[in-house]
Amino acid sequence: MIYDGQSVDSYQTQNTPQVTVTENKERSAPFSFGSDGSRSQIDIHKFVAKLQSISGFSSTAKCAKSVRIALQSAGAKIISHPVAASDWGDTLTKIGYRQIQPAFDHPQKGDIYIIKRTPNHIYGHIAGYSGSQWISDFKQNSYDVYRDDNVTYTYYRPL
Repeated sequence: MIYDGQSVDSYQTQNTPQVTVTENKERSAPFSFGSDGSRSQIDIHKFVAKLQSISGFSSTAKCAKSVRIALQSAGAKIISHPVAASDWGDTLTKIGYRQIQPAFDHPQKGDIYIIKRTPNHIYGHIAGYSGSQWISDFKQNSYDVYRDDNVTYTYYRPL
């Protein structure tokens, strides 16, 4: 199961970055809007560093939790979030990502992809790009982690 259940998440970040809240609601990189409408700065380098530091070499079925923790440590204000990795698209757009056509041949640091749920993978999958590899709860060999013909990807890039 690949999920991010709030009830089982007791992880607390020791050095949570401070988030600047302003009245200006204009979108501009590297800023994004938290799900509560406030403006927060997402530091892509911190996102990647945290994702690399908490990932292992094999899956723990906690990809959504790993990506969420990395986003929050980079300054994203995530007030509520879905449990299933497959359902993270709206949350990503609320914090400053935009959905684009899959660009697996030219990924950029900070890109995130989601694999929608399938009959064999009911929670789906989510991973971020470090600049050299895809990382979720583990360091992936490629974006293609499911050997399944029914896979559908959505792809997001920071504004």
